[in-house]
Amino acid sequence: MTTIAINAVSKHKLPKLVESLSESHQKWVAANGFAANLGEVLKVPNSDGQIDMVLFGLGDKTARERSRLIFGDLPKKLPEGRYHLVESEEYDAKQAQLAWELGKYSFDAYKSRPVNTATLKSKDPTATQIAEACALTQDLINQPANVMNPERLAKHAQQLADAHGAQCHVIIGDELLKQNFPLIHAVGRASDVEPRLIDMRWGKESDPKITLVGKGVCFDTGGLNIKPGNSMGLMKKDMGGAANVLGLAQMIMSAKLPISLRVLIPAVENSISANAFRPGDILTARDGKTIEINNTDAEGRLVLADALAYASEESPQQIISMATLTGAARVAVGPDLSPFFTTDDTYAEQLSQAAMKVEDPVWRLPFWAPYDSMIEPDIADLDNAPAGGFAGAITAALFLKRFIGETPYTHFDIYGWTPIAKPARAKGGAAQAIRAIFETLSKE
Repeated sequence: MTTIAINAVSKHKLPKLVESLSESHQKWVAANGFAANLGEVLKVPNSDGQIDMVLFGLGDKTARERSRLIFGDLPKKLPEGRYHLVESEEYDAKQAQLAWELGKYSFDAYKSRPVNTATLKSKDPTATQIAEACALTQDLINQPANVMNPERLAKHAQQLADAHGAQCHVIIGDELLKQNFPLIHAVGRASDVEPRLIDMRWGKESDPKITLVGKGVCFDTGGLNIKPGNSMGLMKKDMGGAANVLGLAQMIMSAKLPISLRVLIPAVENSISANAFRPGDILTARDGKTIEINNTDAEGRLVLADALAYASEESPQQIISMATLTGAARVAVGPDLSPFFTTDDTYAEQLSQAAMKVEDPVWRLPFWAPYDSMIEPDIADLDNAPAGGFAGAITAALFLKRFIGETPYTHFDIYGWTPIAKPARAKGGAAQAIRAIFETLSKE
């Protein structure tokens, strides 16, 4: 099948490219004032008025540094059809294809007319696999909370497990108390959809053991410390950590990486009823630590605590947690960057380099030990919401670290949402840091 050529060109190389075109095409470029500005698209017709070729602007170095995944704009700027990228030293062809695949995404489950996009001739099936995994993450977050409740989230995990020959076990409701997951139960018991712990395993036991833990708060009212309405509007995304670890798991399993993978997701709704946990309560975690509840809206770290303690009992080679945990992280780095904390300096460097390579930005924040005293109240081992308002992302990470043994540990405090559509990033649920993590795992 014939495909339409896309020539991506910088402002610097545009004159040379134009010289190589036919006279009629040169006139068309001049008449339309194409200047190769970043993201600029020009459809060049043939004598029949059909698209003969496409020019795509790469701008200058400064413009490119202020953007990323720019090829993700193309699928929705071009009419339906099949295209191919003309190879050039000006861009990374593999990254361009990935950006294109990511840019095709739209959440149209509730639209009467699905969005149709252009298709690109593929040279790298891995790009499609990665984009499909990111789309899973986005779909899970974008679903409304009346659909994506803890039960449905567990079903999606089971479907993913079935598709890749993995095992998936779910502990539900009061069984959580019997099997010693008291914090997950306490946070989720006020909902009419029972809390649960999702436990998925894949891979050979002899391979390096990696455990992913994702916060699965499918809706967060704030509990008895109820959120104001404008803060509750996006709380369907509070299971963004769970959605991202499931997307990462799909990448790992699709690529058949030599990893013994485990995924743990505490799936709950933080609701309000007569049996909701309260400010001032003292709760006991799986590992016996006591926690004073100073704010029921700091519930994510509670459900993660039980899951992390459980993950640590197996002493894997690495534990990675992902959660939409604190507003402080958003204040620090905004919605695009994914802040992370790690006990492994070597891994931090590997991750940062991988993130730059695949244009999935991360930024390291410290497990700052001098702040440990901030999460130690007078009457319990830990405080789930220390007063003062300082270093909220750091104190939350330090809280989680208390439930890890000697295993190398990395925690991502992600936003899980794209507030304004950008190239390869549709407005709505966001896959964050998982391409960077996958890149590091692929190199091990």
